[in-house]
Amino acid sequence: MQNLSFAPVWPLDNFIERFWFFSDSPSHRRERIVPSGTIELVFNLDEDEIRIYDARRPARFKQFSGAVFSGAYGEPFVIDTKAHASMVGVHFKPGGAFPFLGVPASELADAHADLETLWGTFARELRDRLCAAATPTDRFRVLENALNARLKDASTGHHAVQAALDIWRPDAAEMTTTRELAAHLGFSQRHFIHVFSNEVGMTPKLFCRVQRFQRTLELARKTAAPDWAGFAAACGYFDQSHLIHEFEAFSGLTPTEYRRQRSERVLTNHVPLAE
Repeated sequence: MQNLSFAPVWPLDNFIERFWFFSDSPSHRRERIVPSGTIELVFNLDEDEIRIYDARRPARFKQFSGAVFSGAYGEPFVIDTKAHASMVGVHFKPGGAFPFLGVPASELADAHADLETLWGTFARELRDRLCAAATPTDRFRVLENALNARLKDASTGHHAVQAALDIWRPDAAEMTTTRELAAHLGFSQRHFIHVFSNEVGMTPKLFCRVQRFQRTLELARKTAAPDWAGFAAACGYFDQSHLIHEFEAFSGLTPTEYRRQRSERVLTNHVPLAE
């Protein structure tokens, strides 16, 4: 298994958390991907195809080319690990993909889109260069150059969105409500929700719920014996039942099932599916 990442430098570091490369042939057939509040740019280096399965109806899937933008999801989806054995991608910061999309991020909510639909023929040329590159480092440089070129003509994000993301950071002890934050920033609640959704890809309320879920996952990954009641209190849930309800909504699994199925051999936010 190869699992490599590369941190971009200025100016891309304002928008991108990391570039990543993953290569593996796992024994499990499929993986569930849980919401992160972010958007991903993904390239399949082995096949010019990506299939996205419905987590609740596994027989149903949508077929895309080998280069896609994965929008901000509020529910889990499933991938075929055998078809996705060699992948390279870009993990954007929350709201970071907006300047590169060419459309509002809200149009990709709970959806994938072929890169060629958004970027035209350049998308196919970029995937060809990534497939031809000799090493993961070379692929990271190809992506870096391509995104720097896109950034020159990119739309500028709204200052209120970045201000909100700074306040709603993952380690925030308490989440300010949408109404309170909109008033603090000098906007009507309706206008703020519209601007935030356009750039982040989900409503402020859903984003905060996903951030809380992600904080819970981080705590669970750090301990061998999770204290779910303690996590509920630490992450701002009403109680343990509330945590379990949200956990199932975002992962399709109970916390106990998640712990049982979780594996260090998969990417963060990926869970091997029990056959």
